[in-house]
Amino acid sequence: MAENKNIEEIFSKSVRAGRRTYFFDVRSTRAEDYYMTVTESKRDFNEDGTPFYKKHKIYLYKEDFEKFKEALKEVSNYIIKEKGEEVITKKEVKKNETTKNRVEIKKEIKIEVKPEIQEETSSDFTEVNFDNLGKD
Repeated sequence: MAENKNIEEIFSKSVRAGRRTYFFDVRSTRAEDYYMTVTESKRDFNEDGTPFYKKHKIYLYKEDFEKFKEALKEVSNYIIKEKGEEVITKKEVKKNETTKNRVEIKKEIKIEVKPEIQEETSSDFTEVNFDNLGKD
């Protein structure tokens, strides 16, 4: 579905969220009624290091606003109830998994300690010089 580039911007609100930006834009239908587009824009990089933006867009029409708001509210409340408001990052999860794995590994390893062996010295030892061997 190609979007008309000549569409007048009626109202817009953006929300920056890390590497992503969300755009909430008000557009006009052919009948001059309003609808909303929500665009997720994420900055990424080409192999040569030049930046580009990946964009995903959804269209919301007035007749769906109430259902959308209710679903967003319900899902948001569920997540907060189940996981709280604190953000859990992959780094923390990996760190915790690594620590957990180390503890499990330590439990499985049995360390056997042997008493030190002292070198025995003998007075019957004859010192041999190998420097002249192989030379005729």
